[in-house]
Amino acid sequence: MAEVSGMFTVQQTIGSVLCCKCGISMQPNAANMCAKCLRSEVDITEGLQKHVVIVHCPECDSYLQPPKSWIKAQLESKELLTFCIKRLKNLNKVKLVHAEFIWTEPHSKRIKVRLKVQKEVLNGAVLEQSYIVEYVVQDQMCELCSKLQVNPDQWVAAVQLRQHVSHRRTFFYLEQLILKHDAANRAIKIQQLDQGIDFFFGHRSHALKFVDFVSRVVLVRTRNDKQLVSHDHKSNTVSYKYTFSVEISPVCREDLICLPPKVAASLGNIGPLVICTKVSNSIALLDPFTLRHCYLDADQYWRASFKPLLSSRQLVQYVVLDVDVVSEEVSIGGSKYVLADIQVARVSDFGKNDTIFSVRTHLGHLLESGDYAFGYDLYGTNSNDSELEKYKGLVLPEVILIKKSYEEKRQKKHGKRRSWKLKSLNMEVDNSGKGRDQEQKMNSEYEEFLRDLEENPDLRFNVSLYRDKEYQRSETTSVADGEDVPSIPLDELLADIDLSDIRAEEDD
Repeated sequence: MAEVSGMFTVQQTIGSVLCCKCGISMQPNAANMCAKCLRSEVDITEGLQKHVVIVHCPECDSYLQPPKSWIKAQLESKELLTFCIKRLKNLNKVKLVHAEFIWTEPHSKRIKVRLKVQKEVLNGAVLEQSYIVEYVVQDQMCELCSKLQVNPDQWVAAVQLRQHVSHRRTFFYLEQLILKHDAANRAIKIQQLDQGIDFFFGHRSHALKFVDFVSRVVLVRTRNDKQLVSHDHKSNTVSYKYTFSVEISPVCREDLICLPPKVAASLGNIGPLVICTKVSNSIALLDPFTLRHCYLDADQYWRASFKPLLSSRQLVQYVVLDVDVVSEEVSIGGSKYVLADIQVARVSDFGKNDTIFSVRTHLGHLLESGDYAFGYDLYGTNSNDSELEKYKGLVLPEVILIKKSYEEKRQKKHGKRRSWKLKSLNMEVDNSGKGRDQEQKMNSEYEEFLRDLEENPDLRFNVSLYRDKEYQRSETTSVADGEDVPSIPLDELLADIDLSDIRAEEDD
């Protein structure tokens, strides 16, 4: 505005003064001293701790937070940095601006942290200064680990996970959920049994937290009991051992279910033959003939519990002869389905008979002529299900298809290593009464679980998959060998990082 009117304006400039100590030119401040001279006159880190002793338990890798609590933290983690800063006294006299670790040798028993602080000094001038705090790590076992050294079976609470089925598919999936969320980090011992897993904890609160986690990821019902261990009448102290029995629903994904009449009526007369498509803290059920679906939570299921009519171990392989789509694509719970009338024949009947089955299925968007599919053979199955007998006049379908089969294409890749791997819990395996057949059954079930992860993106959504460092893609591998076979994309894999490997690379 002044330029438009032609008025003379003076440009504002920042003046400079001479430092009263060394005489160099500087911008003026409240102390009239440069930063170097100000630091020589005033040390804002005076009175702050620069050497601290911290107690570390080498067994459980935790640190003592006085007076009695222990904090679990890895080296150079955010949790350890927060713990180290909280151990400093008189830090409230200054303003903390930045904190970072300085690398030290792991065996040196030293942790160094560089802190950058600010404080108002002479005449209101703000001074910023960095200094290093050295933490001396002293190894001392925590109370729980010291008890375990004396007696490894000295547990306070035990959680018994059980599922009364003929396979371990649910436990394979639950193991991966526990690893991803680190839910069993407080367990002092994990034991694998024939029909379940036992988790032992040193405190009752740790067991309760674990039971709460399990109830949020699978459909369970629990009951608990306690046993008196000791009672001191003089001090009136009582010691108990607690046991939590957690029963997992026998209904698993891909099971065929015949709903009880009362349950089917409460769900809007769905079914009664339905397929379980998903299991979490509720069960997702789908009618493969009408695409009607519903969900059962824990209260609804255990109020009128039921068992599957047929399970995944009774699946039969079929070949698809003809497909006739009868409906448009429908999205249910994130999955897509299409009704279709399909003609199939059992693979085992080839060369024996010409039996062909005409069925309606929900897999019309996946199956084409010449494909293979797994399904339940109701034509040749004798079922003694009590719920099925309650439906008088019910005409059973000859075949109910469950999923597309890739067995023929997988045979071309038989024996080839996967580019990914899974982690596993450190469990003690009870081998009493187990033979070679039992071990082969366990390996085959685990292989089926890995194939389910490859075929179902929804199933592996909550599972941490890691890249296999030992996997090397063969140059002679043909692209046609793995054509149309489900696989896991590389962008879904996590790097299995080890701090010792990173430090070795830095040394090189």
